[in-house]
This record gives sequence, structure tokens and C-alpha cells, in this order.
Amino acid sequence: MKIACLITFLSLGTLVSAQKTNSKVHINHTAIFVMNLAETGKFYSNVIGLDTVPEPFHDGRHIWYKTGEHTMLHVIQGANQKKEYYKNQHTCFTVSNFNEFTNKLTTLNWPYEDVAGNKNKVTTRVDGIHQIWVQDPDGYWIEINDDTF
Repeated sequence: MKIACLITFLSLGTLVSAQKTNSKVHINHTAIFVMNLAETGKFYSNVIGLDTVPEPFHDGRHIWYKTGEHTMLHVIQGANQKKEYYKNQHTCFTVSNFNEFTNKLTTLNWPYEDVAGNKNKVTTRVDGIHQIWVQDPDGYWIEINDDTF
């Protein structure tokens, strides 16, 4: 009886341990490969408004940005040419003051457009969320919206 209880206890411990290591999957980071790290870094810091976080390489080829509670954007120097990217493959950031953000873009003379490509226009989705689209210096598409989820 004691052996059966011990086996049950050990099996239950293994099951609990397995459940802890098999937690739901979540995004840790996304990465983009860029031509000019300094120029792209200025965009994500000054235009988008992301804060940097320490990166372990210290080689002048990486900038890491905090994008959420436990998520990051890794910007990596080394691309040798600008590529064309599709708007449907994008990163989306929600801003707390959408009008302030679009005014900032206008002040900086940074182009934005609606989902159809109309310059300096805003899309209102069917769920009422406002969105615009911008491209970073390497052409990666970024959606900016006012979702309140």
C-alpha cells in the first residue's frame, strides 16, 4: 500500500511539473533586420516612442525595445539592401492618444496612410478602431491604432 501511494505521489508530482513547463505559448520578441541601426533606432525611439532595454551583445549591431509587459522588438543591423514589404505583414502598436500621435507624425513630416494607401488619412475599422499605417526607414509596415482592449 505504501509503495502504491508513493508511486501515485511521484506520478502526480511529475504531472504537476509537466503542466508548469507546458504553459501557454506567448510572444517573447520579434526581430527586424535593418540597414542603418542608428536611423532605425531614432525612428523607434523618437517617432514610435518605444523605450530601449539592455541587450546582451554590446556589439553596436543590436537595439532592443520594450513593446509590452514581457515582449520586445529586436532591431538588428546587417541588411545590405532595402526590401519591399507587404502591409499585411506588420507590427501593430496601440497608442493612448491617437490624434496626438497623428499630429506628431504631421509635425515630423513622417508620412502615414490609411489601409487603402490614401496619404494622411485614417481608417475606421468596422469595430470603430482608428488605424493608420507607417513605414520605418527600412520599409517595415507598422499599424498604429487606438484600440482600448
